Amino acid sequence: MKLLIENTVEQYEKLFAMEDNREQYFRYSMMSPFEKMWSTINVPIEAKSHNGYDVIMATKMIGYLNVTDTKNGRLALKILKEIQALQTAHATLSNCIEFIQKNDLKIRTDELRFGLYIADPKKLELQKGYCGFGGIPGYIQITIFPNPNNIPKIPSVIAHEFHQNIRFSYFDWDHGNVTLGDYLIIEGLAESFAKELYGEKSLGPWVTSFDQEDLKYSTEVIKDMLNVKGFAEVSSYMFGDEIAKEQGYQSVGLSPFAGYAVGYQIVQSFMKNNNVGIEKATLLTTDEIISNCGLFTK
Repeated sequence: MKLLIENTVEQYEKLFAMEDNREQYFRYSMMSPFEKMWSTINVPIEAKSHNGYDVIMATKMIGYLNVTDTKNGRLALKILKEIQALQTAHATLSNCIEFIQKNDLKIRTDELRFGLYIADPKKLELQKGYCGFGGIPGYIQITIFPNPNNIPKIPSVIAHEFHQNIRFSYFDWDHGNVTLGDYLIIEGLAESFAKELYGEKSLGPWVTSFDQEDLKYSTEVIKDMLNVKGFAEVSSYMFGDEIAKEQGYQSVGLSPFAGYAVGYQIVQSFMKNNNVGIEKATLLTTDEIISNCGLFTK
């Protein structure tokens, strides 16, 4: 598998030096290598009408830094260069590829394209300034506004998204018919993969920010809703009320990222109780994992 890492440091240096046409540069120089990924999720590189929905609007909505924000952009870029973030990404992806080769796993692609982008720190405040997308085999994007908390976790968030490339090479994603159970296992497996490669200290705030009482409550709410179907409906449980309100989903009485935390507990419980490693768990169905996790039968 060929590894393609976009030189986004160089791209951002050029972007922030531009007086105008930044949006066009972002579209056609920075995002066009991911055009197939964007088109798969119905995001055009450029809208047919002025101010229509396209890659500029979509990236703003999901927390990429506005291309006009030179001050924050240059600050983040300086840090990314200092910590050699792209070199870290290359080492991490190489490590992930080595893992799947050793364990007879695959990603359904000949090329894996990676991009590291600057995040809007306010929009990703709940995520502690970083997140990613790896739901389409062959593509991974990470967005980050680097800070002392999230810099050490860059390898784990890359590994998390890499695992989604693996999972979706074996199981199809059906946006309209995805169940809450499916989504729990997708995210639980991804974070368990990150833990396997980079340790428990590397886990993201989407699974570490819960005390035992909140985790127990969230599990109780979620356990009877596993068959809820549809992305909007499922997202209420995965992302929690605060994000649900922002995105126009129904509130269900849960803290941010409750579904991620519960999903991680399900997978960890399953692996421990059944003495199964992440390489084997990755290939199991949602029902196989949930039915044998022991979390809902106590």
